[in-house]
Amino acid sequence: MDVIHSVAALRERLERVPNNVFVPTMGNLHQGHIQLIDIAKPRAACTVVSVFVNRLQFGPREDFERYPRTLQGDFDQCRAAGVDVVFVPDEREIYPEPQTFVVEPSDLEHILEGAARPKHFRGVATVVLKLFNMVRPHSAIFGKKDYQQYIVLRDMVRQFALPIEIIPAETVRASDGLALSSRNQYLSVEQRKEAPRLYAILCKMRDELQAGNREIQRIELEGMAELARHGWRPDYIAVRRQADLQEGTPDDTHLVIVAAARLGSTRLIDNLEVELC
Repeated sequence: MDVIHSVAALRERLERVPNNVFVPTMGNLHQGHIQLIDIAKPRAACTVVSVFVNRLQFGPREDFERYPRTLQGDFDQCRAAGVDVVFVPDEREIYPEPQTFVVEPSDLEHILEGAARPKHFRGVATVVLKLFNMVRPHSAIFGKKDYQQYIVLRDMVRQFALPIEIIPAETVRASDGLALSSRNQYLSVEQRKEAPRLYAILCKMRDELQAGNREIQRIELEGMAELARHGWRPDYIAVRRQADLQEGTPDDTHLVIVAAARLGSTRLIDNLEVELC
């Protein structure tokens, strides 16, 4: 496994095996990331994983400085998973000058997670476009736990006609249903016991929808109220179309429930796709 820190060295390495598949990460790898790598490996001769905590996607009061950084552990997991190249640039390598050209993800920048975290998706789309230009993969793997991010990047690739296939991967969960996330380690012991409630509420909402209940606003409000009764501070729980995360119509059958809420100081996100007959 090659660990590479510069764009020049990365391009030189990938010239030897240009058939590559890409897994972008911010490090602190867990089993969810390993699933992405496992999906990637059979698709190309070279599997590339990047580890870069991108300042542009963090708001001024978010956790950029304390975001968990565990490079040696990340290297060990990548090596065990059979990764060929780990790209670990520093900020000066990714942003050698102020980033005045950025990607604006249109309406998706301003709804749901975009409304809760202004400019977040602009930062995500901008850094991923730069990484795509550095790695030049034929495909890239993204987890559906960050559902809105997946939609933003899928649409960016399509609208810019990039020769890259975006491959979604299902959310990896702990045995009690909690979606795996690097931020889960912020939870206290008691909060970790409470955290699976978010997924349980999404499942309850799914069951109501599949049973024929179309009072979507009431279902959303009841979900948020249940979280609040147990000490959460919900940002949103919303039932949307899978295709574009817009509000659906009574005829839509491919829906997704997306949610974000704070438990103590930790902000958790989750989602659940819903297929209606």
